[in-house]
Amino acid sequence: MTKQTGTRAKRVGGLSDRTSDIFLVVICLFIAFLVAYPLYYVLIASVSNPYDVYAGKTFLLPSGFSLKGYQAVFADDSLLTGFLNSVKYTVIGTVFSVAMVYLTAYPLSVRTLPGRKFFSILFIITMYFGGGLIPTYLVVKDTGLINSMWALFLPGGVAVGNMIIVRNYFENSIPKDLVEAAKIDGASHWGIFQKVIIPLSKPIMAVMVVYSMVAYWNDWFTALIYLPGEAKAPLPLVLRNVLIKSSVTAAQASTISGGYAELNKMTEMIKFSSIIVAALPMLILYPFVQKYFEKGMMAGAVKG
Repeated sequence: MTKQTGTRAKRVGGLSDRTSDIFLVVICLFIAFLVAYPLYYVLIASVSNPYDVYAGKTFLLPSGFSLKGYQAVFADDSLLTGFLNSVKYTVIGTVFSVAMVYLTAYPLSVRTLPGRKFFSILFIITMYFGGGLIPTYLVVKDTGLINSMWALFLPGGVAVGNMIIVRNYFENSIPKDLVEAAKIDGASHWGIFQKVIIPLSKPIMAVMVVYSMVAYWNDWFTALIYLPGEAKAPLPLVLRNVLIKSSVTAAQASTISGGYAELNKMTEMIKFSSIIVAALPMLILYPFVQKYFEKGMMAGAVKG
């Protein structure tokens, strides 16, 4: 009787597990569809007839296949310059941002630091209160950073939210015994930081690298404010300028067959194509850093 009851319970439990697995898979597929479809829609819209897109004829496959939008985007001579500028800004900005986050987070993770609470509150205040665009611009102008790429990095050099994440990682995930052993061996704080903290914090460093790369790659407004001209413009700003140039004006419409309708069609194609061109480098890079990103996000979640 006991054996039959146990078998029945096991069967019921197994059925319940399978049902819950199927339910979770369905939920994950549904969420993945909600997240991925907008980008897929932009991709097929970029090679479709804009009128078919607005008419609702484009859902899963392109309608009226055309690459005119991409041809117009890549025909702009400043595209390559903007791409190289974005790569330069992203690499330098990521290295600078991660270095500043680490150099700030480690001292604040040391519980014996004099004024630790005061400095922590001081950093947190900047997350909620700021001078605004005009005072920030005046500070950048007075420091001589206008038309310098350092205007993209220095004003927001320390991402306080990222710094808090890294500080908590140092406090909860770095074995305190190793730190104490290094102190007994005579290591200074700088030595501990170099030989203990950095080697043991590579997972969270990968997360900070991904965060910073995405932020700097997508940033166009800061360059618009502080980098006049097209020579130093990053890729998102170049694509924005391409889209503006394609906007309908009376002068343009009079020189193009089809007038306003044809120009409006081309503008919409360029808009969708620009989104794909701007997002593609990060989409290609992310799969290579995904495992480090996931490991870093889970690091410190379970103590022991």
